[in-house]
Amino acid sequence: MAEFAGYKIPGDLKGEFTPDEVNDMRRAYQAFDVNGDGHIDAQELKSVLDNLGERISADALNKMIDEVDTDGNHTVEWEEFCKMMHNIRNGKGAQALGQVVKKAAKMFNVEGAGGATHTFSEEERNAFTLHLNNCLSKDPDLSSRLPMEVESMALFENCKDGLMMCKLINLAEEGSVDERALNKKPNMNVYQKTENQNLAINAARSIGCQVVNVGPMDLIEGRPILILGLIWQIIKLQLTSNISLKDCPELVLLLEDGEELEDLLKLSAEDILLRWFNYHLKNAGSARRVTNFGTDLKDSECYSILLNQISKCGLVGAGDDKAKATQVIANANAMGVESFIQPGDIVKGNKKLNLGFCAQIFNTNSGLVISEEELADFDFAGLDLDDAGDTREERIFRMWINSLNIEGLYVNDLFGDLCDGVAILKVMDKVQPGIVSWRKVNMTPKNKFKRVENCNYAVTLAKQMKFSMVNIGGLDICDKNKKLILGIIWQLMRAHTINILTSLTPGDKLVTDQEIVDWANDKVKSSGKASSIRNFNDSSLSTGQFLLDLCAAVESRAVDPSIVTAGGTPEQKLNNARYAISVARKIGACVFLTPEDIVEVKSKMCMMFVASLWNASLEMK
Repeated sequence: MAEFAGYKIPGDLKGEFTPDEVNDMRRAYQAFDVNGDGHIDAQELKSVLDNLGERISADALNKMIDEVDTDGNHTVEWEEFCKMMHNIRNGKGAQALGQVVKKAAKMFNVEGAGGATHTFSEEERNAFTLHLNNCLSKDPDLSSRLPMEVESMALFENCKDGLMMCKLINLAEEGSVDERALNKKPNMNVYQKTENQNLAINAARSIGCQVVNVGPMDLIEGRPILILGLIWQIIKLQLTSNISLKDCPELVLLLEDGEELEDLLKLSAEDILLRWFNYHLKNAGSARRVTNFGTDLKDSECYSILLNQISKCGLVGAGDDKAKATQVIANANAMGVESFIQPGDIVKGNKKLNLGFCAQIFNTNSGLVISEEELADFDFAGLDLDDAGDTREERIFRMWINSLNIEGLYVNDLFGDLCDGVAILKVMDKVQPGIVSWRKVNMTPKNKFKRVENCNYAVTLAKQMKFSMVNIGGLDICDKNKKLILGIIWQLMRAHTINILTSLTPGDKLVTDQEIVDWANDKVKSSGKASSIRNFNDSSLSTGQFLLDLCAAVESRAVDPSIVTAGGTPEQKLNNARYAISVARKIGACVFLTPEDIVEVKSKMCMMFVASLWNASLEMK
């Protein structure tokens, strides 16, 4: 939707807007209409609000649209948008959507050098460009691209082939992308770029990014809002991934009266950072408290106290807010923070960039000090932080749930976040829409009785969905029985994948495991390869060869035969497994498993891998 030819002012409003106003409205509408189909729906409105750092409920989103939607189709068309803007300009209405448009006007209509107008936040583009320059400058594959000029469009140009995005994902979580699967040569063709972008999108989902309405062509075209949105999610994960009890046990100092270690596990990284900030403000004797990453930080006073408390750099002196913000950044840099925030970002209360800055300060020096003797008083063993098997499965299921982009749900601790029943019911309703009767659900259960009631309802629905629920009751979920919760989520994950697969194949009968095995064997055989499997417990899967043969059968160009080994040693098996996962993702399969799952022949995860490949192959037709 690069041109505005189709955006004509309705006849009854002709002459009501100046040419400049019409252009501004067209740019704003184009920015809200993320997928370019001529309609603004609730998901697209949510994407814009996310970019503004705002979080609202699904009901509020729908209400915004319904206020403007005159034809009742639950979307906002161009004519309805024009009438809304006309009413607001003439004081005839204060629709919530109109207020969002006004708030977003700066993001959508930023005037750059030479009077050029861009539909994105220049501050965030500049910050992210600087961050990538800082983090990736030593990567030999990017030497011809870095450093990028900060105040330019180079970021979007360099993200078009997917290489830089994949490199950033590996900074957020090492090993998420097997670089052997990447296309790295200059002047890639569209197919090679698409492979890289598929890999970037699916790897991003696997580490917890919520990627909605973003396809490889959106990134190849360099659509700024989508690129900035995805880059921010990855940077946020990169900067906050170590803000956890496992990596920073000193966080026990942030426990409040009556809380236990498990209560900290439930908190998001943002909530932990706010607690950490206020912990230092309190210890410094300040009456100030931080409740957000926006307005509370605009005058730099809290930053000044925090940094002085951590590094004894002294409080910032007198001056206007911008001068104080400049000194705060200088003090942070002096203690080793490689910041990308600018003084103006602090003064304007940019929530994203302030969150990133706080995380960078924490990662450089949290200022949390506790003795070994004091730590010994806490029962870390009971948290199973180092139980590799359970932790691996918990993380996979958590990432899968988060990838579903369920309104109002982002899981930080699988067992803690699901124990009130609400979250698991939301997942059920996503997997089988309409199965949950929400009037039966206690949305904010304030006692254990209400939580168990929700969990009992979840067990009832699971039985309706034909899940294996022998000897499982609502109390097990409420009491965070890990083995049983993992079993339920696995069945939900499987049902979701099978439902999608069934919808893409002839007939209404649910696809079976045996049919998935048969498809895989037939596919490999038709490609001229001799490998096959009996079932998903077949020990030959551990070498990774069959899965790579299957990937090559789905898309022959995706696999480099020279990389594949016989899988005769543990190291060769692991390398094949890593390569298979990245190859599957670049074909377009959204897979959630680890290389160890393949090497250890975890039948559930191997089945999901093959089923996802079947999905991808059907969608390629």
